Amino acid sequence: MSNRGFASDNNSGVHPRILDAMAKVNQDHVIAYGDDKYTAQATERISELFGGEAEVFFVFNGTAANVLGLKSATESWNAVICAETAHINSDECGAPEKFTGCKLLTLPSPDGKLTVDLIKRHMHSFGFEHHSQPGVISVTQATEMGTLYKPDEIKEIADYAHANGLILHIDGARICNAAAALGVTFREMITATGTDILSFGGTKNGLMYGEAIVFLNRSLAKDFKYLRKQGMQLASKMRYIAAQFDEMLKDELWLKNASHANKMASLLEKEAGSLPNVKITRKAEINGVFATIPRPVIPELQKEFFFYVWNESTPEVRWMTSWDTTEEDIYSFTEILRKLLDKAGYT
Repeated sequence: MSNRGFASDNNSGVHPRILDAMAKVNQDHVIAYGDDKYTAQATERISELFGGEAEVFFVFNGTAANVLGLKSATESWNAVICAETAHINSDECGAPEKFTGCKLLTLPSPDGKLTVDLIKRHMHSFGFEHHSQPGVISVTQATEMGTLYKPDEIKEIADYAHANGLILHIDGARICNAAAALGVTFREMITATGTDILSFGGTKNGLMYGEAIVFLNRSLAKDFKYLRKQGMQLASKMRYIAAQFDEMLKDELWLKNASHANKMASLLEKEAGSLPNVKITRKAEINGVFATIPRPVIPELQKEFFFYVWNESTPEVRWMTSWDTTEEDIYSFTEILRKLLDKAGYT
């Protein structure tokens, strides 16, 4: 099997500049738990990225960013409205419900996106003590289906949330890929749309580990330092998370990494889509390619390049590209796929 697959952008390595940045702060002693100059510098840089008024907190991983962000805006009797395919519903082992006490109210969405019309299905029973009270709308940018919300779509949801006393949370595990694909700034996509809380992802875009919770609604951050500690996400040696984010945001390294990953997905979409009996099922808007291929070919192809089957019944597969995916990776993968299709009689 190739050691470079298409299963997840989590499988890629760490960008050399990120490793260098961690090494540079690996000297002398600094005050622990974020009271150091490196963390101060990184949080200021992130805040400026969103307009200069955001509160920023680092955590170890994306699940923690989502769970603690949601916890800051809810009581246990609240409910969080999200798409059925949302990571908080399908891939976090019930952590949001366990640690917030909230019920997830999910909505079917073929493209992974929520709309106000969909959300309205759960906007009832306010003040009725027998039902969980909607408190947060959570959207994912980009979605697990690789689709994108345009800024005006986010704003429409945010405006509706606020008009009804709800908070808008964005799971931004691939927020860099989304911004790169849309050609917009974080201020345009997040701050100007009225987003309250953002889980700002870095691990999928070249970092070793670490995510940031960005509070655009600063009132929600009032007691967050206690939630982070109780949530076991207060890093003692926080400078190593901070240094990664600081470097990712220098010279728009985040944009270079995300743009490259997106570009490689477009190439993979083109090359794989040209093969017989390979059907691209969704337009590759970011760094994910969804396709159906003959079922017998899947396990043979996985022996060479590991990837996941997204929908067993179709069967639809998902191929993710990364900041370090090369054109050679794409051509090698599609050539092996072509040979397997030919061997199985599909050409």
